[in-house]
Amino acid sequence: MMRTVSVTARRLLMANRPVLQQFTAVRGYRGDSGDGETNLSAAEEALVRKGKPVDEAIRARHVRPVQLKELSPQNLADLQANASGSGTSTQDLELEIRRKRLIYRAKQRGWLEVDILLGAWASENVPQLEGDELDQFEDFCNEETIDIYNIITLRLDVPDHMKRPDGQGVVERIQEWARSSPLGKADPSTYKKVKESAKLI
Repeated sequence: MMRTVSVTARRLLMANRPVLQQFTAVRGYRGDSGDGETNLSAAEEALVRKGKPVDEAIRARHVRPVQLKELSPQNLADLQANASGSGTSTQDLELEIRRKRLIYRAKQRGWLEVDILLGAWASENVPQLEGDELDQFEDFCNEETIDIYNIITLRLDVPDHMKRPDGQGVVERIQEWARSSPLGKADPSTYKKVKESAKLI
C-alpha cells in the first residue's frame, strides 16, 4: 500500500530534517517494520529538549560503576561475607558488584527470549570474565534489546565495533553458544532445566 504525503507535510519534514535526524536510530534487521516518521509538534520537541539532559544523567548513573563508599554498612558486610572472588580488597569487591550487576541486567531486559538466552549465558560465564571481556559484555548489554535479540539469534552479524581480530570476542562467543541450541530443540525439560540453573524461575 502506497501512502502519499502532502506537499505541505513534505516541506515541514524537510525543514525539520536536522531536528529529526538526531532522533533517528539506525537498525540492521527490522523485518517489515518500515521507516518510522517522526511527527513531533513544537511542544513535544520542547519536551524532548527539556528531558534529554535528565535522560542522559539517569543513563550515566545506570552504567556508572558502583563504588564501595556508596553501599550501606549492611550491604557492604553482606558483600564481604559472600564474595566469590579471590580477595576482599576494594578492587575485588567492586569487580564482584560489577559482575552481579551485569548478570542482573542480562536477566532483566524485558523480553523473555533475551532474558533467558542472555541471562543463562551471563549466569554461566560472567563470573569468570575479567577486564576487557567485562567491558565488551557491558557494551553488549548497553545495546537495544531488539538488537541483542537479533544478534543472539543470528539474524544479525556481530557489529564491527564488537568483533575481535581472533574471533573470540565476548559477543562472538555468545553467538557461538547460541548456535549450539543451549535451550534444546523444542524440549520443554531442557528449557526448564536451563531456566532453573540460571535462576530465572
